[in-house]
Amino acid sequence: MHPGATLRLLRVDAGLSLRDLARRIGVSSAYLSRVENGVDAVPTSERLAAIARELDVPPTLLMDVAHRQSPFVANYLEEVPGASALLVDVARRRLTSEQLLRVRAFLDAEFPAPTPMPDTPAPALGPVLTPGRMVLRLTCSALEDALDVAAGRLAADLPGVSASQLVAELRRREAESSNAVGNGVAVPHAFVENTPPLAALVTLAQPLPDETPDGVPLRLLVVLVDGEQRTHRLMRLAHVARLASHGLAGRLSDAEQPSQVQTRLAELESLR
Repeated sequence: MHPGATLRLLRVDAGLSLRDLARRIGVSSAYLSRVENGVDAVPTSERLAAIARELDVPPTLLMDVAHRQSPFVANYLEEVPGASALLVDVARRRLTSEQLLRVRAFLDAEFPAPTPMPDTPAPALGPVLTPGRMVLRLTCSALEDALDVAAGRLAADLPGVSASQLVAELRRREAESSNAVGNGVAVPHAFVENTPPLAALVTLAQPLPDETPDGVPLRLLVVLVDGEQRTHRLMRLAHVARLASHGLAGRLSDAEQPSQVQTRLAELESLR
């Protein structure tokens, strides 16, 4: 896990310099640089919330990427100490994603939530990813090869945009800051004006030993293209990073059919 890489990814995409963001949240640029490079520990929940406000993304989204506890949860556990024991019991039983879905269904039926959570949910990945834009167990020797394949699938659904144009924009963005977010996942992305959000997914037959923030070789690429306003773009990037921190590459890298990808992705996204 390397949440600092995600913070850098979002900051660069938001058009903020290291100094600008550091000033806005009241820290030194040296400190923020150490966080982004994984030298210093993950910021506190309060500081992550401050960063989220400057990026205009839901604070809980960044906290989930960093596996930090939301103040909402912390306050509840303080008010109801017995809830901690229940969480420990869930962890001891090592419930799977499918089993947690059954627990959630029971809670929804027996104890409906009185009000929705205050955060705007991040745009889901599933609705913008079609079977035709999934390339599974691709054999390639370089990241550029995978980008070429993904760009070809995306361009087929973008009239007037060529694969070469997409590749050029993906590489330009990669040159600004690495798109690897850790746990074997990279999120190459391109802004193409007046285009709807689209995604392509590439799993690799053999991991690529590219430079990654946590040293874990790349196993999966989620390639995003859209022309949406900044907030939606950043939220989708952060959401993919959150999925990565919850084992996206491990869940999808051995899938042999697009239907398997769709099912497993839906399970992960349902636990948001």
